[in-house]
Amino acid sequence: MIREPTREDLDALMAFFERIPESERTFFKEPVLDRATVEGWLTADRGRRALAFDDDGRVTGYVAVVRLSGWSDHVGDVRLVVDPDQRGKGLGRTLARWALLQALEAGLTKLTVEVVAEQDGAVAMFSGLGFQAEGLLRDQVRDRDGQLRDLVLLSHSVADAWSAMETAGIDDALA
Repeated sequence: MIREPTREDLDALMAFFERIPESERTFFKEPVLDRATVEGWLTADRGRRALAFDDDGRVTGYVAVVRLSGWSDHVGDVRLVVDPDQRGKGLGRTLARWALLQALEAGLTKLTVEVVAEQDGAVAMFSGLGFQAEGLLRDQVRDRDGQLRDLVLLSHSVADAWSAMETAGIDDALA
């Protein structure tokens, strides 16, 4: 089940982020173990967010589309995390598709996502959904051991993709 989070999901969401290995949390843009930060996502208009749940009600995935500001307010940044036990089962792809639909509804024309270059699976998944590499930022992020890592910037032209689907008549099937 995938749905937008509510205040009642705070404890489950915190437990989810605690299950993510520290080595991966190093690369997150936001302090996901800071309760006040995460609670702010549930109470303020800070983009479109969704959670995936297993049959036991445990959070297994998180995705956000955060609109950039100023002269880039037509662009959304995708932030996606899948529980390590659920990877390789298609959940990440499902959440990324949700993000694409949210971008359309929000009137965004472009989505970007930043992925550590060594995360081949994530790069392949986003590429399979139409994201294209726009840049490689060498030594852009530092891991918990102080090692510098390359960052791949991928983008998806939401407006162009939707226009192509409209031309092909696919848009009606998705609406």
